[in-house]
Amino acid sequence: MRPLPLALQAHLDARVTTLCRCFRIERSDGAVLGFTDHDRPLVFDGTEFEPTDGLDASEDVSGTGFAVGGMEALGAVTSDRLDPDDLAAGLFDNAEVSVHLVNWSTPSERYLLRVGRLGEVTRDDGAFRAEIRGLAAALDETRGRAFRPTCDADLGDGRCGIDLDDADFRGTGTVAEANDRRRFVTSGLSGYAKGWFERGRLTFTSGANAGRSAEVRTHRKEAGEAVIGLWQPMHHDIGAGDAFVVTAGCDKRFSTCREKFSNGANFRGFPHMPGNDFALTYARRGEDNDGKPVVE
Repeated sequence: MRPLPLALQAHLDARVTTLCRCFRIERSDGAVLGFTDHDRPLVFDGTEFEPTDGLDASEDVSGTGFAVGGMEALGAVTSDRLDPDDLAAGLFDNAEVSVHLVNWSTPSERYLLRVGRLGEVTRDDGAFRAEIRGLAAALDETRGRAFRPTCDADLGDGRCGIDLDDADFRGTGTVAEANDRRRFVTSGLSGYAKGWFERGRLTFTSGANAGRSAEVRTHRKEAGEAVIGLWQPMHHDIGAGDAFVVTAGCDKRFSTCREKFSNGANFRGFPHMPGNDFALTYARRGEDNDGKPVVE
């Protein structure tokens, strides 16, 4: 157990305390924001901690061994720096969070309670709930190679080698008609085969959603025009005339890598691994036992 600073320990031993919690958030783009559940601004270590109305935090849970601890912060989106559009755009995803216990009358008397990462952030009726995950959460992430039949590279990265700027794998178009924030008819993609952009990424270059991206769920053809469906709705309404760029998608299978991208030499999976059916079966006379599924 870490010892408390002597000055803060003496303050805690007193009959009356002046304590608050301060949250320092550092986003992946380098922006640093500070918030506190105190009613006045506090400054230390070069960060100003802004009082946020209604900010509250759950109990801080820690576990033994490699159990993932954490807490939740709840409050109202009242700060000018806590932009709902930034939350929706994912700028706070996996941001580093430091939680301090501070004597607000003497901010030099403070204690670092937890360092973690922002997990799921949800918003509803002007309020937000942010999950703060402990550092042990990183142990749940896959590291290194994954031995499986499908490819473990990302389409277009250095291990894959596909150039997504190639016109065969990159399309530009505009919205002809929008059904809702997830599904719309396009203009400019009629030359691509159905399903070509499924699992790809679409980025709007104009309109209310300019600069925002989403993964493509479906790519169908209706009356010769491409109809795009997204996995998640866009933050703003999609309007006719909105321009976008979309890249081809990959389902990580060897046949797709070879036939769609002519990139079988760079496939980063193990397509000939025996399946579960083969691993659990036993040899019987008269059968091929060649690793194919027992049930097609």
